[in-house]
Amino acid sequence: MAQLYYRYGTMNSGKTIEILKVAYNYEEQGKGVVIMTSALDTRDGVGYVSSRIGMKRPALAIEETTDIFGYIRDLPEKKPYCVLVDEAQFLKRHHVYDLARVVDELDIPVMAFGLKNDFRNELFEGSKYLLLLADKIDEIKTICQYCKKKATMVLRTQDGLPVYDGEQIQIGGNETYISVCRKHYFAPEINKENEEK
Repeated sequence: MAQLYYRYGTMNSGKTIEILKVAYNYEEQGKGVVIMTSALDTRDGVGYVSSRIGMKRPALAIEETTDIFGYIRDLPEKKPYCVLVDEAQFLKRHHVYDLARVVDELDIPVMAFGLKNDFRNELFEGSKYLLLLADKIDEIKTICQYCKKKATMVLRTQDGLPVYDGEQIQIGGNETYISVCRKHYFAPEINKENEEK
């Protein structure tokens, strides 16, 4: 019986590497997958899933108007064994409900990967509905940039200073966002880090 999985983690926790690994394992057995990602993530071009270690694959870019359920249902080839979604935090409510329909009506497992909370420590829309609808929820762990604790928050920085207000979505990489624990979210050691450079 198919299920909807939500695997979340902070930046640099290996979410995209996990997607690429799962896709490889299915395809190695001759089982097709569909890989999707948000069209909002333009860091490496629209419609690509790419990891920080250089692995990259094409993916269906999910636009605000994309009918995910209709796309999967109407695929001309054999139905996929699994649907993999990267940057799931950027999905809209209707996209997450589409993913649930893919599981429930088409009996295809869906694995969605993304951030849980933004730099203001608030849930993204996609994350909120995945936490509500997912059959299985799993955290992909990584460590705080400043200590040995588990990173649970994302700190946005600009010109070497922490930022706690602003637009929720600002596409960036290591230069803009830092994975931190709760303590270092509220008291980051950015100045200490800058002094050491």
